[in-house]
Amino acid sequence: MGRYYFHIRLREQLITDLEGSDFCDLAAARLEALAAARHILADAIRSANENIPDAFVLADSEGRELESVPLASALPDRLKH
Repeated sequence: MGRYYFHIRLREQLITDLEGSDFCDLAAARLEALAAARHILADAIRSANENIPDAFVLADSEGRELESVPLASALPDRLKH
């Protein structure tokens, strides 16, 4: 079990997650980031909000960036183009 931080990249700004969440591995954290991306995108569509983050930046407890999960990756393939 490890603690992962879900920082949010919004254009040039990085909004840091100060609390983090525990997951068994990076793959589980990535799945949670994709689920959160779906919720953010759905809320943005419902409210016509165009100020949508670009990606989640997953980091470990040492502050190392492990992976970037673009919110667009949560879209169905046929809508990505």
